[in-house]
Amino acid sequence: MSIVIPAHNEQSRLPRTLGQIFIFLESQPYSFEVIIVENGSSDRTLELAHDFASRHPNLIVIHEEQPGKGNAVRRGMLEAHGEYRFICDADLSMPIDEVQKFLPPALNNFDLAIASREAAGAIRFDEPPYRHWGGRAINLVIQLLILPGLNDTQCGFKCFRAETAEILFRQQTLTGWSFDIELLYLARRKNLRVREIPIQWYFSADSKVNAVRDALRMISDIFRIHANTLRGRYDLNP
Repeated sequence: MSIVIPAHNEQSRLPRTLGQIFIFLESQPYSFEVIIVENGSSDRTLELAHDFASRHPNLIVIHEEQPGKGNAVRRGMLEAHGEYRFICDADLSMPIDEVQKFLPPALNNFDLAIASREAAGAIRFDEPPYRHWGGRAINLVIQLLILPGLNDTQCGFKCFRAETAEILFRQQTLTGWSFDIELLYLARRKNLRVREIPIQWYFSADSKVNAVRDALRMISDIFRIHANTLRGRYDLNP
């Protein structure tokens, strides 16, 4: 298992998140690595990550020069070694023990499994109504324009089999928040098995999501994906 954490200005949340992740993983029967990819931080995120790594040999710290969450995730996923590679947001809004839902024996016959706050059995905690309905509106646009049938593409917890990660992340072109949409679009083009997994999810008031700004950016990126398709961009790579 590889857990990849993109980290931009996360000094306030990263130590607690790493502590919880390592307590959980060190009690599991499988081998693991945790990869922090820091890019563009103006606080002590990188320093704190290196400090934690000095005490935990299973923690790898990468400094990525290029900005963007998509860049950070791509770098971490392509440098990971795990048979299963899991994206984990630094706020850890999904309890780390939920990761078991994404691994055998709980889950089999999949190429890519995405955490869902909308699938049957999911539970949201402390989320304001405006945030919930704003998210549903954004998902409706995503379903109408590019990914029909997927109810929660933007939850920041996703698990890839190693071979799936190698294929999809080498074709990724988007570097910002919309990289998830591109990866799921590519997975569908390749007829990969995508599963939505219901999770427990806790709202964080420190969320960096800006509903209006990010929605407009996503719409623009969706049209970029369609333009890439028309230009044959996704047919150039294996």
